[in-house]
Amino acid sequence: MATATHTPTEATTGPVADLALLGLMQLVSPALPIGAFAWSQGLESAFELGWVNNEAELAEWIEGVLEDGLSRCELPLLARLQQAWAESDADTIAEWNNWLHATRETAELSDEDTRLGGALVTLLRNLDLLPESRLIPDEPGYISMFAWAAHKRIVPVRQTLLGFAWAWLENQLAVACKALPLGHTAAQRITEQLRPKLVEAVDVALARDEHELGPILPGLALGSALHETQYSRLFRS
Repeated sequence: MATATHTPTEATTGPVADLALLGLMQLVSPALPIGAFAWSQGLESAFELGWVNNEAELAEWIEGVLEDGLSRCELPLLARLQQAWAESDADTIAEWNNWLHATRETAELSDEDTRLGGALVTLLRNLDLLPESRLIPDEPGYISMFAWAAHKRIVPVRQTLLGFAWAWLENQLAVACKALPLGHTAAQRITEQLRPKLVEAVDVALARDEHELGPILPGLALGSALHETQYSRLFRS
């Protein structure tokens, strides 16, 4: 079992906590060169199909994905994977990495996770921050490698989940600003509205049992599938 030194669960003070916070900010920064900006996760199709047309509908869509997607899938997986990295448990890391691949309902969603994971591996290699090769799963996904990077940065698990959710929200709003279009002030209003929802989603994710895991997002899956043949696209498929 890992000690609190390796996977802290409570906020600490002093230089270690400061470096952990800065490390998390680095991980969630839009400037992180992994290409997350290139994907819309079905949102561009939702605009094209008329499912999301304005600020209120966008906030409702994002909140739904947060509740029925992230809180059931990415966020609880991050917590489990960060613990597995702390314990150097290669089997558990591989198991959750494979489980996550299996939950991706479209080629687009699967490709996004694999490509972002591969890009993060490349970045971490260039920063000399990769784990032992025996611990890295085949086709490491973005969630798996994000969890490793957070562990390496000694980020508390709860803050890892909050940071990931924040980065996801920012990316979704960036998509909307480019494709809806949505003004930047409107994007900030949605951020203010959904900040408490991010905290709630993390609370729920940390309390979920394994039998509760798995996204319930048929609309997003359909939008992602339709995006592959959408006539005009700004984002990858």
